[in-house]
Amino acid sequence: MTHEHKACYGTMFHDTLHSVTNTEMKGKVFSFELASIGLVLTDHLIKADISEWDDCLKCPEFEHCYKFCMAKLALGAAIARD
Repeated sequence: MTHEHKACYGTMFHDTLHSVTNTEMKGKVFSFELASIGLVLTDHLIKADISEWDDCLKCPEFEHCYKFCMAKLALGAAIARD
């Protein structure tokens, strides 16, 4: 049985495997930027949009969505290990 989800389901975080340096990679709640000068990574910037987080907390699918987002992050971390 397939369940319809909101369009934002599973998008709290941006895909960590596909990023562009010096560009904000934005998910619904959390975003990051990998700052670099040439080939040298100089900083990691992480942001959270609290109003979007509050919106997520009100959602009846929050618990499942959060677990799905964390599973995607874990898989991305496992794949990124070289």
